[in-house]
Amino acid sequence: MEDRQVLERINALVDEEHRLLGAHASGKAMSDDERQRMERLEVMLDQCWDLLRQRRGRRHAGQNPDQAEVRPASVVERFQQ
Repeated sequence: MEDRQVLERINALVDEEHRLLGAHASGKAMSDDERQRMERLEVMLDQCWDLLRQRRGRRHAGQNPDQAEVRPASVVERFQQ
């Protein structure tokens, strides 16, 4: 996956996140399904950002960025923000 494709995926996930949040801007509570979807979106976004950082880091180090891999949620969710 190229950097451009990772960024496109990030943008699509952010758009979906904004749609969900926008639907509840008036204070209406999210359903359980919507809350679960938001949690999954956050994890997928963390994974995408991590993949992009890995690719850029590998490129900067003179390594092949295509060898970067999506890490499991259990790994990326433990990172400090």
